[in-house]
Amino acid sequence: MADLTPTPDRPGLHVTKPDPSTPATATAVCHCGATATATATATGDNQVRALVEGYTANHGAAHSEGAK
Repeated sequence: MADLTPTPDRPGLHVTKPDPSTPATATAVCHCGATATATATATGDNQVRALVEGYTANHGAAHSEGAK
């Protein structure tokens, strides 16, 4: 299986939750380099949910809409 972890060269959002008893994990990288390391990570269902909400509201597709 391909490595789906986002990088500065391949920005995006990747969430994993192998089974219901395992905490979710997520990695997000935006092409704008919004974080100091250009990578945001989260562990735990609540933190992952917050990362996904923040990324979708402020990065990723949000940049595409404003870049026209």
